[in-house]
Amino acid sequence: MKGQLMFLRRKPARESAPDCGHAADLLRKQLTAGGGLPVTTAPGLPLEHGEIAYADSICGTARRYATPVAYPRPAGYYEDHPAFGRRWVSNPRLTARRNRTAEADARERWRDQTSARVVLTSVGLRIKPAGTGVWLPFDHSLLTAVVPSPEQLSVELSYSVCAPLLLSGPSVPWLTVAIEHLTAPSTGP
Repeated sequence: MKGQLMFLRRKPARESAPDCGHAADLLRKQLTAGGGLPVTTAPGLPLEHGEIAYADSICGTARRYATPVAYPRPAGYYEDHPAFGRRWVSNPRLTARRNRTAEADARERWRDQTSARVVLTSVGLRIKPAGTGVWLPFDHSLLTAVVPSPEQLSVELSYSVCAPLLLSGPSVPWLTVAIEHLTAPSTGP
């Protein structure tokens, strides 16, 4: 092969990862047949008394919320006019464009996108964003909606007290099945 160029096609992450939906299907069948969730350990996470860890993985996370609009100062420039002296000349078109940009930036959208360690427990999700030492609790009792997107390997979780949470990554289909199982009426750990 000396002197020849070889072009290797690198598979996208979605193709190179094992069939993510397959693990979720197997879990769904196991739970439907009366089986339970597999128990795991979560090193570094202090669990409450009676709390059980079921999964420990790395996922992409984001929160969906709006922010207050921070309008920029009006645009313009100072002009030194021979007859009128120094005066401010405003630029209303540029000011309007900057205001529209500030309003668009403040609209509700996915923010705080980062990878995080996600631990699924009997009480809820425990999330530790990359670069922090803080565990953020998202309890199942506050969960109001689970909206999976299997083709994008993501799930949107809505809570009654905080902004929606987006989880993404290869382990999300499995986590979605487990969360739906844990939060289903008359179903528990």
